[in-house]
Amino acid sequence: MIQAKKILFLLGVGASLLSTQVVADDATARAIMEKVDARDEGNTLEQDMLMVLIDKNGKERTRDLKSYAKDFGEDNHRTMFFKSPADVKNTAFLTYDYDDASKDDDQWLYLPALKKVKRIPSTDKSSSFMGSDFSYFDMTDRDLEDYDFKLIKETKVRGHDAWMIESTPRNQEVIDESGYEKTIAIVRKDNHMVVRAINFMTNGKKKYLDLKKIHEENGIWLVDEMTMTTKKGKRTLHKTILTFNNVTLNGAIDDGVFTTRRLEKGL
Repeated sequence: MIQAKKILFLLGVGASLLSTQVVADDATARAIMEKVDARDEGNTLEQDMLMVLIDKNGKERTRDLKSYAKDFGEDNHRTMFFKSPADVKNTAFLTYDYDDASKDDDQWLYLPALKKVKRIPSTDKSSSFMGSDFSYFDMTDRDLEDYDFKLIKETKVRGHDAWMIESTPRNQEVIDESGYEKTIAIVRKDNHMVVRAINFMTNGKKKYLDLKKIHEENGIWLVDEMTMTTKKGKRTLHKTILTFNNVTLNGAIDDGVFTTRRLEKGL
């Protein structure tokens, strides 16, 4: 991201079929996904986030966050600080997303009750991020070389021309880490942005990503509102709504914001 790329590729997109299956890589689909990956997202991004968690009975819980993101050349760093409510206040999350495919992305979570920074192991990345429908894996970029891509068809989304693309992991390790068996993404043709996706989970559930509102600022597309909904068949199990406000694009952000020491210090 710089904004929500991790939450989407949220923001990238998910995963796929078992590696024992033979899936041919589609050159056209891969070229499209390379453009998705190469989209200009700015050098820095600072914004407020509102997270709304909705359970199967419609009961809502809200969480206020402050997030920062910065491009460090080949790598991207992101920090999130929880401001409220009291039970999550001062919790903080840090991600180092490495461009080097041979390196696993690093993630840390600071838990104020324990006064301890915890590194998120790869075996835990398919688990829920702070009770939301997003997983820790969703908060990192995908390495395109880990996937085969297939162009399913051309379509439209909210009046815009788009492609429907299926992504399939090339090895079992990616499936195990992500918790996904397959992802079908909708990519808008005009901005190469993944605006919808269905993530097929290994437990038989599905997670539906939808970028409800986006806007363009100085040639860079930003997310205003997005949802992730977990379903079992047609039944909704849980839903997370993220809205973004008070956005500052390409402003000055000190490198010290992206350290484990800063997680402990807080805002």
